[in-house]
Amino acid sequence: MSFDFSKLKELNELDFEQVAIWSKEVKIVVALFVMIVVGALGYWFIVKPKLPVLDQAEVQEQELKLQFQAKYRIAVNLQTYKAQLKQIEDDFSSMLRSLPTSNETPGLLDDITYVGITSGLTFKLLNWQQEIPKEFYTELPIQIEVSGGYHNFGAFVSEIADLPRIVTLHDFEINHEGNRLNLQMQAKTYRTSLSGQEGEQQ
Repeated sequence: MSFDFSKLKELNELDFEQVAIWSKEVKIVVALFVMIVVGALGYWFIVKPKLPVLDQAEVQEQELKLQFQAKYRIAVNLQTYKAQLKQIEDDFSSMLRSLPTSNETPGLLDDITYVGITSGLTFKLLNWQQEIPKEFYTELPIQIEVSGGYHNFGAFVSEIADLPRIVTLHDFEINHEGNRLNLQMQAKTYRTSLSGQEGEQQ
């Protein structure tokens, strides 16, 4: 099919009421022009406003892919995670059972007194303080004030660490008092709340 470019001169004298008699060359050019205009308007008013939505969807797609990969890795290792969780729960229960119950805590003062005396210290103060409830256990602070020498203090702290009960030492303060040294500190032991509750139920 030949295309006569000379017929394009008719574009200058187009009569839209006589579309039927336009030459095929003019019809092709007008059709192309209309298509370009329609395409440009469609892009501007329809496609362009949707581009941010598309970008957001692509970002969300990447996030969902990452979430899927993470969940897939968890699903693949689910049995391993369950075994680890069971081990952690068993270890935690064992640790709770190792904490003293309310019936065992009074003997701790006797143990601390014995350890202090055998370390060569003189007790000036040894008192329970207000209990501090926690989620799974109760914190039992003990205010301690003893006098002696540096080596006695070191032996005392070492012996406290060797006690069968869990005891932690905090807030050390050493002062001179005559020819001796005065040590003030706070010891903390812990009582399991669960054990206390079980004992009450029994």
